[in-house]
Amino acid sequence: MSSHETPGTAGNDPQREPAPGSVPGSVPGSVSGSVPERREVTVRRAPKYVPFLILGGLVGVAVAAIIAYALPGDEGYDAGSVFGFFMVLCAAGGVILGALVALVLDRMSVRRAERAVVESAPDADDDGRA
Repeated sequence: MSSHETPGTAGNDPQREPAPGSVPGSVPGSVSGSVPERREVTVRRAPKYVPFLILGGLVGVAVAAIIAYALPGDEGYDAGSVFGFFMVLCAAGGVILGALVALVLDRMSVRRAERAVVESAPDADDDGRA
């Protein structure tokens, strides 16, 4: 992209133009009727972060409930207000701990990643018609 073009505009860039004889919409490097393209990819099981964050927050709320209602407290404070105060603190701490657990599991999944060879397959609805 030259300096006078705005982002998102194509211009006359020869690298972006399709090669002669290529079919628009096809996978680059694949020719119909040729040998499927083979690639080596990394496969790993990565955790989803949102469930860990939610679970950490719920555990924090449960800890706040135990602190507010199961432990003896000062009679000058209502148990509901004590629960609300500790719920904010413990839920935030639980979310942070849930995120740390997810990060540790993510790093462990990087170490356990495996290499696999995949090859492109034609679409199910592609049967040679144009």
